[in-house]
Amino acid sequence: MEIEFARSERSTIGIEWELALVDGETGDLVCLADEVLTALAAPDGTPHPRITGELLLNTVELVSGVHRTVAGAVADVAAQVDEVRAITDPRGVELICSGSHPFSQWFDQEVTDKARYHRLIDRTQWWGRNMMIWGIHVHVGIEDKSKVIPILNGLLGYLPHLQALSASSPFWAGVNTGYASNRALMFQQLPTAGLPWILEDWAAWERYVADMAVTGVIEDVTEVRWDIRPSPRWGTIEVRACDGVSTTEELGAIAAFIQCLVDWMSGRLDAGESVESMQPWFVRENKWRAARYGLDARIITDTAGTESLVTDDVRRLIGILSPVAERLGCLHELQSLNRIISGGASYQRQLRVAEAHGGSLPAVVKSLTRELRTGLPATS
Repeated sequence: MEIEFARSERSTIGIEWELALVDGETGDLVCLADEVLTALAAPDGTPHPRITGELLLNTVELVSGVHRTVAGAVADVAAQVDEVRAITDPRGVELICSGSHPFSQWFDQEVTDKARYHRLIDRTQWWGRNMMIWGIHVHVGIEDKSKVIPILNGLLGYLPHLQALSASSPFWAGVNTGYASNRALMFQQLPTAGLPWILEDWAAWERYVADMAVTGVIEDVTEVRWDIRPSPRWGTIEVRACDGVSTTEELGAIAAFIQCLVDWMSGRLDAGESVESMQPWFVRENKWRAARYGLDARIITDTAGTESLVTDDVRRLIGILSPVAERLGCLHELQSLNRIISGGASYQRQLRVAEAHGGSLPAVVKSLTRELRTGLPATS
């Protein structure tokens, strides 16, 4: 099976931001995406070109255009938030973004009426119904498909950094899970989701997709739901490992980190160097450590088994990547990773809010709505 890879300018960036719809009073999820999307359509009924639905009717997804800078992509989706609010505010509906909803239950949610989603739920049953998860997806342009698999394999060494920085799902259906990112471990239960297989080149990727298609596991390449995957239609690598984040500063910081990592590896390939890939058993262990401990995780940083606090390694990488970020115009956003480390990731803020309010999870939802409205992380 030959898979065409679209022409894409190197290191251009696009962002997808999944938002949950919640009742402004109770904080519970509301299944009103169809109503919101209908209201956002053009007078002739043409759907909004950038704001779409997702698996469940409690979600809208904002999709940026193709941008050369992180700031441009973030501004794009931030403007779309305003468009959605013009519809939701009069209805008493608020918006939040986190990897999970603190207390809503799966059996109260409605599935979007699309054939692909009904097939997914029919096959996956309880696990599929439990996919009350929200994330950010970051696309980075790759100008030569021969670079895609080496860069993808190299990015797996930095997956725990991204997962820890974005971790925002400590609660699940009213329970404190003890994990910084429960979403990371829930999502991998779906067929073809989770960590990618280590492949040697583009031809191996094509063989994998052909095998999945001929055995009926997938109908098309978009049903490969890896944490990091090639996106042939757009000519990008798509990083999908991150939990949802509720402030534009965090969104920009994480997007900049991803853009810089990809461009840095692309430059190494151009120079005739190799991009180091980590043993898959280390990659798997790192994913679990980051999901469990978040910014307190001690991760494996190289093929020799060296270990470091993830926060220390993020700071080291900011230094390495700063010249790349300056060239790409995202140095300010990259350095904002330091504020996530010092002020706390979303999972830490949510836990602090719950503790300050006697364990109240509606209070956590209110803090998430406030963060998205103001762009400021909650302090209590």
